[in-house]
Amino acid sequence: MIYFFLAFCAGLAVTFQTGVNTQLRSALQNPVAASLASFTVGTLVLFLCMYFYNGPLPSLASLSLVSWWKWTGGILGAFFVYAVIVLTPEIGPANMLSLVVFGQLFLALLLEHFGLLGFTLHPVSPLRLGGLVLLVAGVYLIQKY
Repeated sequence: MIYFFLAFCAGLAVTFQTGVNTQLRSALQNPVAASLASFTVGTLVLFLCMYFYNGPLPSLASLSLVSWWKWTGGILGAFFVYAVIVLTPEIGPANMLSLVVFGQLFLALLLEHFGLLGFTLHPVSPLRLGGLVLLVAGVYLIQKY
């Protein structure tokens, strides 16, 4: 149950982050600078967390063996933060976040259906597709009303 609660809290954090980063963009008058500032603060916090982390750290040799595409998570994260900063003032946080959730669920269904990126194989079913259709309907209602 704690994992579900933490996932819910992560959703709350992303929504709050949307507003905070949008305000940072307004203050800095530059979406790229706001994105960079957000990632810089996040990086500093993670360095602090590493200080208290008790697990093993990867060696430089092991880092060099990691496939190139496994490093693209940072690029995707930067794209997400930048997109949120640019799109939220244009389409509003409810529209932006509902479309983000739709995109996340759509890709998650595909990745699980084919077992890609190490996800457990979980074939698409009529009920799962029905959930996606309901989410699309929710996005429509949020955008229209």
